[in-house]
Amino acid sequence: MLAILAATTPVAAFAQIPSAQPPISVEPVPSELELAKLLWSTMTAVHHANLSGNYSVLRDISSPGFQVMNNAARLGEVFASIRESRVDLSSALLLAPTYTEPPSVAEPGVIRVRGYFGLRPTALFFDFFFQWVEGRWRLHGVSISPQAIASDEAPERGRSSTR
Repeated sequence: MLAILAATTPVAAFAQIPSAQPPISVEPVPSELELAKLLWSTMTAVHHANLSGNYSVLRDISSPGFQVMNNAARLGEVFASIRESRVDLSSALLLAPTYTEPPSVAEPGVIRVRGYFGLRPTALFFDFFFQWVEGRWRLHGVSISPQAIASDEAPERGRSSTR
């Protein structure tokens, strides 16, 4: 199931994980820079989809399970609250991510990365799942939660999604 938390209205759906997985030893452990690039590219893909109203590219670059569970129209519905709030997700490109917990293996072949981009006045919290597919990490689940924060306080931990 893919989970998306937008503003204060949670909307949920997660991709199911296909049963056939490559051996875990085949999957590289992403470096900090590689993780940041995955996060930045995901935020950019969602941002471009929100600007254009076309979610087919976001869907097409995601894992097969994500694609099965989410057609482009469904993704448009899921991201509607973020799109309507006009939060600029591309601002995430300005900062390195801050992790609220270490990236972890959620299931064989799937990593979970949780944290936020500490923008002011609206931090962008994320909870992403990436699946190792055909030699690269692909988006498998996403939660994005913009949260207003005071300028001199650390952001509180964003809402977490259930799988």
